[in-house]
Amino acid sequence: MNARCRALLAGLLLAGCDGAPPPEQGFAGLASDPANFAQATPGGTIVFPADHGAHPDYRIEWWYVTANLRDEQGRPWGVQWTLFRNALQPGSSEPGWDNRNLWMAHAAVTGADTHRVAETYARGGIGQAGVEAAPLRAWIDDWHLSSRTADNSGLGELDLHARGRDFSYSLRLTSSQPPVLHGERGLSRKSGQGQASWYYSQPFFQAQGEIRLGDRIFKVQGPAWLDREWTSQYLAPDQRGWDWFSLHMDSGDKLMLFQLRHADGRHYFAGTWISASGRTRVLGEGDIEMKVLEQSSIAGRRLPTRWSLRVPVEGLDITTTPLREDAWMGTRFAYWEGPIRFSGSHGGVGYLELTGY
Repeated sequence: MNARCRALLAGLLLAGCDGAPPPEQGFAGLASDPANFAQATPGGTIVFPADHGAHPDYRIEWWYVTANLRDEQGRPWGVQWTLFRNALQPGSSEPGWDNRNLWMAHAAVTGADTHRVAETYARGGIGQAGVEAAPLRAWIDDWHLSSRTADNSGLGELDLHARGRDFSYSLRLTSSQPPVLHGERGLSRKSGQGQASWYYSQPFFQAQGEIRLGDRIFKVQGPAWLDREWTSQYLAPDQRGWDWFSLHMDSGDKLMLFQLRHADGRHYFAGTWISASGRTRVLGEGDIEMKVLEQSSIAGRRLPTRWSLRVPVEGLDITTTPLREDAWMGTRFAYWEGPIRFSGSHGGVGYLELTGY
């Protein structure tokens, strides 16, 4: 794709309109009016394997993988892979250039002494990018997340691949446990004003494969986490961004939690405690305590990179530390994303995402 086409797609992506993009509302325009798009509301349900695929009636969705890995020398690594679909009008599935879907993908590799990022774009309808549900195949150019088996209701075995100018990675993801629904049977509320998404995860993946940096190859393995969300209005009009954690505990338990930041300094909290056996506990605003312990100057901004997290109902009281403070994703809509470790009442590793700073 030439530079002019990439620039055009970058300007349109996430704008949600056919003309000139309006001023952004919330991070990446995710608080803008949902117009005629479908909305995530009570009464629905998530169905597998159909919901591994795309949802053309919704404005935006993503397929998102993070992995906390170690190489044969015990050195820590983090890998991120994300594919975004954005619709310019509801229900578009036409072939060719009449298709009104735009695609964007991010990939990153983070090590103790490096953080490398790639970004790419595609137009829907021409075969360059897309998602098929059964078996799962999500791709953009030669980046892909794809099932190795015909029956992928539980996402049991996937291949993951991406490459940038100076890096690449290939991983096999395996799990014997079913995906986990967040919120109310998959309806994850994002504010007290009705904004929500459909949201499920597969937090029990084990990853194995390799990372390439230039001519160096690192054999790696470790836990991985897949997130799926689709929505038409992710943020309330006065929300500016979010701080999101996915945590793999040494005990085998998992935790997803986030806060969405309002312009007046208030926060909306939500999360899911996931036991090693797959039992879930929905966490509400009164269950979660998040406190910034340290900020870092990155890309001309002050970002909260070290945190205290408490979930008293589960006995969690931990401090998180990033593998690299400067894990900045300098993409079209820039944000911070990187692997973390934590200690305290529980030990383990995970990922942190910071947007809207």
